[in-house]
Amino acid sequence: MLIDTHCHINFSSFKDDADEVIQRSLGNDIWLINVGSQYSTSERTIKIAEKYDKGVYAVVGLHPIHLYETEVDESEQGIEFKSRTEEFDYDLYKNLAQSRKVVGIGEMGIDYFHMPKNINFEEVKQKQQQTFQNGIKLAKELDKPIIIHTRATKNSFDAYDDVINILKQADYTKGVVHCYGGNLEQAQELIDMGLYISFTGIVTFKNAKDLQKIVKEIPLGKMMVETDAPYLSPEPHRGQRNEPAYVEFVARKIAELKKVSYEEVAEVTTGIAREFFNI
Repeated sequence: MLIDTHCHINFSSFKDDADEVIQRSLGNDIWLINVGSQYSTSERTIKIAEKYDKGVYAVVGLHPIHLYETEVDESEQGIEFKSRTEEFDYDLYKNLAQSRKVVGIGEMGIDYFHMPKNINFEEVKQKQQQTFQNGIKLAKELDKPIIIHTRATKNSFDAYDDVINILKQADYTKGVVHCYGGNLEQAQELIDMGLYISFTGIVTFKNAKDLQKIVKEIPLGKMMVETDAPYLSPEPHRGQRNEPAYVEFVARKIAELKKVSYEEVAEVTTGIAREFFNI
């Protein structure tokens, strides 16, 4: 079996066929962790997860791009929307996290790539970092893992350095850096700190040589696999809506890069995810 450790079946892309997509995933022996990005989508992850006895779980949190109204346009990856502004309400998210189906806090973190217009960069940066720190505080209180979103300024790895520093200050490393896009040195530092690294369909792209090198270099025992559906569909589905069942292509590419069997990648990453999320 496999576990798609990060997807968004709670997003509008799946409004007409969410249950069908989930059943297709479960039918292929693929469990999924459905991740919130603000209060409304976090609430929806729980409603979806509670329909299923097992195999579907929820994570609740506030994504950094929702701290301000921000235009996101990456049409090549099927990502195009305007975010809604939300303040992180500690008690509201703590209440959401009481559901037995909530297995983590996130996705939260730092995003210097998608910035709101006409607002000072330093102001946004400070608010993102403070919100991230508050999310970590909640996770520590509830003893739940954190799912970390990190997106750096173009042609930079700055956000990864800031995430590392914040995690060190918080002294909480029960986390996974999802959709990894940092460099090899940062990946090794995160692993040394006790965190996990998660890979999406990007690893299957022909132009993702740097990311593929990181997969080759870091231990399989520190990896998870994910889709980030509906975004980032792997080859051979690139350009289409992504879904949890496609996480198999991520696992197969990792097996190819690390020169191990697909079955080994499935067994190791599933074991890590089950222990990490306590499922």
